[in-house]
Amino acid sequence: QVQLVESGGGLVQAGDSLRLSCAASGRTGSSDAMGWFRQTPGKEREFVAQISWSGSTSYTDSVKGRFTISRDNAKNTVDLQMNSLKPEDTAVYYCRVRIANIYYWGQGTQVTVSS
Repeated sequence: QVQLVESGGGLVQAGDSLRLSCAASGRTGSSDAMGWFRQTPGKEREFVAQISWSGSTSYTDSVKGRFTISRDNAKNTVDLQMNSLKPEDTAVYYCRVRIANIYYWGQGTQVTVSS
């Protein structure tokens, strides 16, 4: 069993920064891809950023240059540094980790950006 716990969400103003963290525990083994997704009411969950075991990263276009994903393989954690936040970044953010070709999701953390 794998558990993911996210933290770091909150209410901020446009232009502010937030750092989300996700810690994996349990039978994590060697986690492969670790990433962040987000979802707003009435919309499908969308990809935000992903990082591989080796550190290769990818981002959705709307966050490039503003968000940075990083991971600590020894601690099984993945962070998302979010700068220059915009109201359209408001969403519930979910951590996702792939372990042995199985995807695990966190419970989500709310990020609200006021204009």
